[in-house]
Amino acid sequence: MILNALPFALSFAFLPLAALGALYGGPWMALAPLYAFVAIPALDSIMTLNEARLESDTAEERLIWHRALTWAWVPVQLAMIFGLIWIAASHATLAGWEVAAMTVVVGIASGGIGITYAHELMHQQNRFERMLADILMCSTLYGHFSIEHVYGHHINVATPDDPATARRGETVYRFIPRVVRDGFLGAWRIQREQLAKRGLPLRSRRNAFWRYGAWSGGFLALGALLGGWQGIAIFAGQAVVAVMLLELVDYIEHYGLLRRRKANGRYEPTGPHHSWNSGHQASNWLLINLQRHSDHHYKPRKRFPTLQSYPESEAPQLPHGYPWMVILALVPPLFFRIMEPKLDAWQARFYPGEAV
Repeated sequence: MILNALPFALSFAFLPLAALGALYGGPWMALAPLYAFVAIPALDSIMTLNEARLESDTAEERLIWHRALTWAWVPVQLAMIFGLIWIAASHATLAGWEVAAMTVVVGIASGGIGITYAHELMHQQNRFERMLADILMCSTLYGHFSIEHVYGHHINVATPDDPATARRGETVYRFIPRVVRDGFLGAWRIQREQLAKRGLPLRSRRNAFWRYGAWSGGFLALGALLGGWQGIAIFAGQAVVAVMLLELVDYIEHYGLLRRRKANGRYEPTGPHHSWNSGHQASNWLLINLQRHSDHHYKPRKRFPTLQSYPESEAPQLPHGYPWMVILALVPPLFFRIMEPKLDAWQARFYPGEAV
Protein backbone atom coordinates (compact mmCIF):
# COMPACT_ATOMS: atom_id res chain seq x y z
CA MET A 1 0.00 0.00 0.00
CA ILE A 2 2.95 2.34 0.36
CA LEU A 3 3.15 2.78 -3.42
CA ASN A 4 -0.55 3.60 -3.54
CA ALA A 5 -0.10 6.18 -0.78
CA LEU A 6 3.01 7.80 -2.25
CA PRO A 7 1.29 10.13 -4.78
CA PHE A 8 -0.72 11.67 -1.94
CA ALA A 9 2.55 12.94 -0.44
CA LEU A 10 2.62 15.80 -2.98
CA SER A 11 1.58 18.16 -0.19
CA PHE A 12 4.88 17.66 1.66
CA ALA A 13 6.70 19.58 -1.07
CA PHE A 14 5.38 22.70 0.68
CA LEU A 15 7.92 22.27 3.49
CA PRO A 16 11.15 22.70 1.46
CA LEU A 17 9.53 25.31 -0.81
CA ALA A 18 8.35 27.38 2.16
CA ALA A 19 11.73 26.95 3.86
CA LEU A 20 13.53 28.33 0.82
CA GLY A 21 11.21 31.34 0.77
CA ALA A 22 11.63 32.00 4.49
CA LEU A 23 15.42 31.69 4.40
CA TYR A 24 16.17 33.61 1.21
CA GLY A 25 13.13 35.82 0.60
CA GLY A 26 12.68 37.60 -2.74
CA PRO A 27 11.62 35.42 -5.69
CA TRP A 28 12.11 32.27 -3.61
CA MET A 29 8.88 33.16 -1.81
CA ALA A 30 6.89 32.53 -4.99
CA LEU A 31 7.86 28.86 -5.20
CA ALA A 32 5.13 27.46 -2.93
CA PRO A 33 2.24 29.49 -4.44
CA LEU A 34 3.43 28.67 -7.96
CA TYR A 35 3.51 25.01 -7.02
CA ALA A 36 -0.05 25.07 -5.67
CA PHE A 37 -1.76 27.36 -8.17
CA VAL A 38 0.25 26.87 -11.37
CA ALA A 39 2.17 23.59 -11.38
CA ILE A 40 -0.64 21.43 -9.96
CA PRO A 41 -3.33 22.84 -12.31
CA ALA A 42 -0.88 22.42 -15.21
CA LEU A 43 -0.48 18.75 -14.29
CA ASP A 44 -4.26 18.43 -14.03
CA SER A 45 -4.60 19.75 -17.58
CA ILE A 46 -2.27 17.16 -19.10
CA MET A 47 -3.28 14.16 -16.97
CA THR A 48 -6.42 12.12 -17.54
CA LEU A 49 -9.24 12.22 -15.00
CA ASN A 50 -8.59 9.58 -12.37
CA GLU A 51 -11.23 7.18 -11.05
CA ALA A 52 -8.87 4.75 -9.30
CA ARG A 53 -9.60 3.99 -5.65
CA LEU A 54 -9.24 1.33 -3.03
CA GLU A 55 -12.24 -0.77 -2.13
CA SER A 56 -14.56 0.64 0.54
CA ASP A 57 -14.01 -2.38 2.79
CA THR A 58 -10.20 -2.10 2.73
CA ALA A 59 -8.95 -2.98 6.22
CA GLU A 60 -7.65 -0.11 8.36
CA GLU A 61 -4.25 -1.77 8.76
CA ARG A 62 -3.82 -1.77 4.98
CA LEU A 63 -4.36 2.00 4.98
CA ILE A 64 -1.63 2.70 7.53
CA TRP A 65 0.58 4.61 5.07
CA HIS A 66 -2.33 6.78 3.91
CA ARG A 67 -3.25 7.51 7.51
CA ALA A 68 0.39 8.18 8.44
CA LEU A 69 0.52 10.99 5.87
CA THR A 70 -2.22 12.86 7.71
CA TRP A 71 -0.49 12.29 11.06
CA ALA A 72 2.90 13.42 9.75
CA TRP A 73 1.53 16.74 8.51
CA VAL A 74 0.89 17.96 12.06
CA PRO A 75 4.59 18.49 12.98
CA VAL A 76 5.27 19.76 9.45
CA GLN A 77 2.63 22.47 9.78
CA LEU A 78 3.78 23.52 13.25
CA ALA A 79 7.39 23.63 12.00
CA MET A 80 6.40 25.93 9.13
CA ILE A 81 4.41 28.30 11.34
CA PHE A 82 6.82 28.58 14.24
CA GLY A 83 9.88 28.24 12.02
CA LEU A 84 8.81 31.38 10.17
CA ILE A 85 8.24 33.19 13.47
CA TRP A 86 11.72 32.18 14.69
CA ILE A 87 13.39 33.18 11.41
CA ALA A 88 11.58 36.55 11.36
CA ALA A 89 12.59 37.23 14.97
CA SER A 90 16.21 36.07 14.83
CA HIS A 91 17.30 36.96 11.31
CA ALA A 92 17.59 40.40 9.77
CA THR A 93 17.60 39.00 6.23
CA LEU A 94 13.84 39.33 5.64
CA ALA A 95 12.32 42.76 5.08
CA GLY A 96 8.95 43.56 6.60
CA TRP A 97 7.11 42.95 3.34
CA GLU A 98 8.87 39.62 2.94
CA VAL A 99 7.71 38.51 6.39
CA ALA A 100 4.16 39.50 5.42
CA ALA A 101 4.44 37.61 2.12
CA MET A 102 5.76 34.49 3.83
CA THR A 103 2.91 34.69 6.34
CA VAL A 104 0.54 34.37 3.37
CA VAL A 105 2.57 31.46 1.98
CA VAL A 106 2.41 29.58 5.29
CA GLY A 107 -1.32 30.34 5.50
CA ILE A 108 -1.81 28.76 2.09
CA ALA A 109 -0.12 25.61 3.38
CA SER A 110 -1.96 25.52 6.72
CA GLY A 111 -5.30 26.24 5.07
CA GLY A 112 -4.99 24.35 1.81
CA ILE A 113 -3.22 21.28 3.19
CA GLY A 114 -3.51 21.44 6.99
CA ILE A 115 -7.26 21.99 7.12
CA THR A 116 -7.76 19.39 4.39
CA TYR A 117 -5.92 16.85 6.53
CA ALA A 118 -7.80 18.02 9.63
CA HIS A 119 -11.03 17.48 7.70
CA GLU A 120 -10.07 13.87 7.06
CA LEU A 121 -9.09 13.33 10.70
CA MET A 122 -12.13 14.96 12.33
CA HIS A 123 -14.42 12.45 10.61
CA GLN A 124 -12.69 9.50 12.27
CA GLN A 125 -13.93 7.90 15.46
CA ASN A 126 -10.69 7.30 17.36
CA ARG A 127 -9.53 9.94 19.84
CA PHE A 128 -5.96 10.15 18.53
CA GLU A 129 -6.95 11.28 15.06
CA ARG A 130 -9.62 13.64 16.34
CA MET A 131 -7.00 15.20 18.64
CA LEU A 132 -4.71 15.73 15.66
CA ALA A 133 -7.62 17.41 13.85
CA ASP A 134 -8.08 19.71 16.86
CA ILE A 135 -4.38 20.63 16.82
CA LEU A 136 -4.44 21.49 13.13
CA MET A 137 -7.67 23.48 13.38
CA CYS A 138 -6.51 25.38 16.47
CA SER A 139 -3.25 26.23 14.72
CA THR A 140 -5.51 28.28 12.42
CA LEU A 141 -7.64 29.61 15.33
CA TYR A 142 -10.69 27.80 13.89
CA GLY A 143 -11.19 24.89 16.26
CA HIS A 144 -14.99 25.19 16.32
CA PHE A 145 -15.07 24.10 12.66
CA SER A 146 -14.76 20.48 13.84
CA ILE A 147 -18.13 20.76 15.58
CA GLU A 148 -20.03 22.74 12.96
CA HIS A 149 -18.68 20.72 10.05
CA VAL A 150 -19.42 17.25 11.41
CA TYR A 151 -22.66 17.95 13.32
CA GLY A 152 -24.00 20.90 11.34
CA HIS A 153 -22.79 21.01 7.76
CA HIS A 154 -23.12 17.29 7.10
CA ILE A 155 -26.70 17.31 8.36
CA ASN A 156 -27.86 20.54 6.71
CA VAL A 157 -25.73 20.55 3.53
CA ALA A 158 -27.46 21.81 0.40
CA THR A 159 -30.26 23.50 2.37
CA PRO A 160 -30.84 27.12 3.43
CA ASP A 161 -30.07 25.99 7.00
CA ASP A 162 -26.42 25.36 6.15
CA PRO A 163 -24.15 28.43 6.29
CA ALA A 164 -21.45 26.56 4.35
CA THR A 165 -23.66 26.04 1.29
CA ALA A 166 -23.22 29.02 -1.02
CA ARG A 167 -26.45 30.39 -2.49
CA ARG A 168 -26.80 30.69 -6.23
CA GLY A 169 -25.67 34.16 -7.28
CA GLU A 170 -23.90 34.81 -3.96
CA THR A 171 -20.37 36.12 -4.40
CA VAL A 172 -17.55 34.71 -2.35
CA TYR A 173 -17.13 38.16 -0.79
CA ARG A 174 -20.63 37.91 0.70
CA PHE A 175 -20.30 34.21 1.48
CA ILE A 176 -17.13 34.32 3.59
CA PRO A 177 -18.30 36.86 6.23
CA ARG A 178 -21.62 35.03 6.50
CA VAL A 179 -20.14 31.54 6.92
CA VAL A 180 -17.48 32.70 9.40
CA ARG A 181 -20.13 34.34 11.59
CA ASP A 182 -22.86 31.73 11.25
CA GLY A 183 -20.42 28.81 11.43
CA PHE A 184 -19.16 29.96 14.83
CA LEU A 185 -22.66 30.62 16.15
CA GLY A 186 -23.82 27.26 14.81
CA ALA A 187 -20.95 25.42 16.50
CA TRP A 188 -21.73 27.13 19.82
CA ARG A 189 -25.42 26.21 19.53
CA ILE A 190 -24.61 22.58 18.67
CA GLN A 191 -22.18 22.27 21.58
CA ARG A 192 -24.71 23.83 23.97
CA GLU A 193 -27.38 21.35 22.84
CA GLN A 194 -25.01 18.39 23.09
CA LEU A 195 -24.06 19.35 26.63
CA ALA A 196 -27.70 19.90 27.61
CA LYS A 197 -28.61 16.40 26.40
CA ARG A 198 -25.98 15.04 28.79
CA GLY A 199 -27.22 17.22 31.63
CA LEU A 200 -24.05 19.34 31.61
CA PRO A 201 -23.71 23.15 31.87
CA LEU A 202 -21.73 25.27 29.42
CA ARG A 203 -18.98 25.69 32.00
CA SER A 204 -18.39 21.93 32.02
CA ARG A 205 -14.88 20.78 31.10
CA ARG A 206 -16.60 18.66 28.45
CA ASN A 207 -17.31 21.84 26.49
CA ALA A 208 -14.99 21.52 23.51
CA PHE A 209 -14.62 25.29 23.30
CA TRP A 210 -12.45 25.18 26.41
CA ARG A 211 -10.14 22.72 24.65
CA TYR A 212 -10.03 24.82 21.51
CA GLY A 213 -9.27 27.91 23.57
CA ALA A 214 -6.45 26.14 25.40
CA TRP A 215 -4.79 24.91 22.21
CA SER A 216 -5.20 28.25 20.43
CA GLY A 217 -4.00 30.21 23.46
CA GLY A 218 -1.00 27.94 23.82
CA PHE A 219 -0.04 28.45 20.18
CA LEU A 220 -0.38 32.22 20.49
CA ALA A 221 1.74 32.15 23.65
CA LEU A 222 4.43 30.15 21.84
CA GLY A 223 4.34 32.66 18.99
CA ALA A 224 4.82 35.47 21.51
CA LEU A 225 7.65 33.61 23.22
CA LEU A 226 9.52 33.12 19.95
CA GLY A 227 8.78 36.45 18.32
CA GLY A 228 6.98 38.82 20.64
CA TRP A 229 4.21 40.89 19.06
CA GLN A 230 5.55 40.06 15.62
CA GLY A 231 5.21 36.36 16.44
CA ILE A 232 1.58 36.87 17.43
CA ALA A 233 0.94 38.84 14.23
CA ILE A 234 2.51 36.14 12.05
CA PHE A 235 0.53 33.38 13.76
CA ALA A 236 -2.74 35.30 13.50
CA GLY A 237 -1.99 36.34 9.91
CA GLN A 238 -1.41 32.83 8.64
CA ALA A 239 -4.59 31.75 10.46
CA VAL A 240 -6.63 34.40 8.65
CA VAL A 241 -5.24 33.30 5.27
CA ALA A 242 -5.91 29.64 6.13
CA VAL A 243 -9.53 30.32 7.09
CA MET A 244 -10.12 32.41 3.96
CA LEU A 245 -8.79 29.56 1.83
CA LEU A 246 -10.92 27.02 3.67
CA GLU A 247 -14.05 29.05 3.08
CA LEU A 248 -13.14 29.62 -0.56
CA VAL A 249 -13.11 25.84 -0.94
CA ASP A 250 -16.39 25.56 1.00
CA TYR A 251 -17.84 28.09 -1.43
CA ILE A 252 -17.14 26.02 -4.54
CA GLU A 253 -17.96 22.61 -3.03
CA HIS A 254 -21.74 23.13 -2.94
CA TYR A 255 -22.27 26.38 -4.82
CA GLY A 256 -25.93 26.72 -5.82
CA LEU A 257 -26.91 23.11 -5.05
CA LEU A 258 -30.03 22.39 -3.01
CA ARG A 259 -31.91 19.34 -1.78
CA ARG A 260 -35.60 18.95 -2.52
CA ARG A 261 -37.91 19.75 0.40
CA LYS A 262 -40.60 17.10 0.83
CA ALA A 263 -44.26 17.66 1.71
CA ASN A 264 -43.60 16.84 5.37
CA GLY A 265 -41.09 19.70 5.56
CA ARG A 266 -38.03 17.48 5.69
CA TYR A 267 -35.32 17.46 3.05
CA GLU A 268 -34.55 14.50 0.85
CA PRO A 269 -31.44 12.45 1.81
CA THR A 270 -28.08 13.80 0.70
CA GLY A 271 -26.93 12.22 -2.54
CA PRO A 272 -23.85 12.45 -4.77
CA HIS A 273 -25.59 15.14 -6.84
CA HIS A 274 -25.60 17.58 -3.90
CA SER A 275 -21.84 18.28 -4.07
CA TRP A 276 -19.59 19.33 -6.90
CA ASN A 277 -17.24 16.51 -7.92
CA SER A 278 -13.81 16.71 -9.56
CA GLY A 279 -11.72 13.84 -10.83
CA HIS A 280 -8.64 15.90 -11.68
CA GLN A 281 -5.72 13.73 -10.77
CA ALA A 282 -2.86 15.93 -9.54
CA SER A 283 -5.06 18.15 -7.37
CA ASN A 284 -6.76 15.08 -5.89
CA TRP A 285 -3.35 13.74 -4.94
CA LEU A 286 -2.44 17.11 -3.41
CA LEU A 287 -5.74 17.36 -1.50
CA ILE A 288 -6.10 13.66 -0.59
CA ASN A 289 -9.24 13.18 -2.70
CA LEU A 290 -11.14 16.08 -1.11
CA GLN A 291 -12.42 16.86 -4.61
CA ARG A 292 -14.31 13.58 -4.61
CA HIS A 293 -16.65 15.53 -2.42
CA SER A 294 -19.81 13.92 -3.71
CA ASP A 295 -18.84 10.55 -2.26
CA HIS A 296 -17.58 12.12 0.96
CA HIS A 297 -21.00 13.62 1.68
CA TYR A 298 -22.78 10.50 0.53
CA LYS A 299 -20.67 8.31 2.86
CA PRO A 300 -18.79 10.60 5.30
CA ARG A 301 -17.01 7.84 7.24
CA LYS A 302 -15.02 6.58 4.25
CA ARG A 303 -11.24 7.08 4.35
CA PHE A 304 -9.88 9.29 1.59
CA PRO A 305 -8.21 6.54 -0.53
CA THR A 306 -11.55 4.69 -0.78
CA LEU A 307 -13.59 7.67 -2.01
CA GLN A 308 -14.95 7.21 -5.52
CA SER A 309 -15.42 9.66 -8.33
CA TYR A 310 -18.83 9.91 -9.98
CA PRO A 311 -19.69 10.45 -13.66
CA GLU A 312 -21.63 13.54 -14.67
CA SER A 313 -24.82 11.51 -14.90
CA GLU A 314 -24.66 11.01 -11.12
CA ALA A 315 -22.93 14.14 -9.79
CA PRO A 316 -22.21 17.63 -11.15
CA GLN A 317 -18.61 18.10 -12.31
CA LEU A 318 -16.30 21.05 -11.81
CA PRO A 319 -14.41 22.13 -14.93
CA HIS A 320 -11.12 22.38 -13.00
CA GLY A 321 -9.57 21.19 -9.76
CA TYR A 322 -9.87 23.24 -6.57
CA PRO A 323 -6.60 25.23 -6.96
CA TRP A 324 -7.83 26.87 -10.14
CA MET A 325 -11.47 27.05 -9.05
CA VAL A 326 -10.63 29.12 -5.94
CA ILE A 327 -8.82 31.61 -8.18
CA LEU A 328 -11.88 31.82 -10.45
CA ALA A 329 -14.14 32.31 -7.43
CA LEU A 330 -12.24 35.51 -6.59
CA VAL A 331 -13.52 36.98 -9.89
CA PRO A 332 -17.32 36.62 -9.54
CA PRO A 333 -18.33 37.58 -13.11
CA LEU A 334 -15.98 34.94 -14.51
CA PHE A 335 -17.01 32.36 -11.92
CA PHE A 336 -20.71 32.91 -12.61
CA ARG A 337 -20.17 32.76 -16.37
CA ILE A 338 -18.70 29.27 -15.93
CA MET A 339 -20.93 27.93 -13.16
CA GLU A 340 -24.41 29.24 -14.03
CA PRO A 341 -24.77 27.07 -17.18
CA LYS A 342 -23.57 24.10 -15.14
CA LEU A 343 -26.22 24.80 -12.51
CA ASP A 344 -28.88 25.00 -15.23
CA ALA A 345 -27.71 21.63 -16.56
CA TRP A 346 -27.76 20.19 -13.01
CA GLN A 347 -31.32 21.42 -12.51
CA ALA A 348 -32.47 19.93 -15.82
CA ARG A 349 -30.77 16.59 -15.11
CA PHE A 350 -31.79 15.97 -11.52
CA TYR A 351 -34.89 18.13 -10.98
CA PRO A 352 -36.52 18.66 -14.37
CA GLY A 353 -39.50 20.96 -14.17
CA GLU A 354 -39.06 21.46 -10.40
CA ALA A 355 -38.01 24.36 -8.23
CA VAL A 356 -35.75 23.29 -5.37
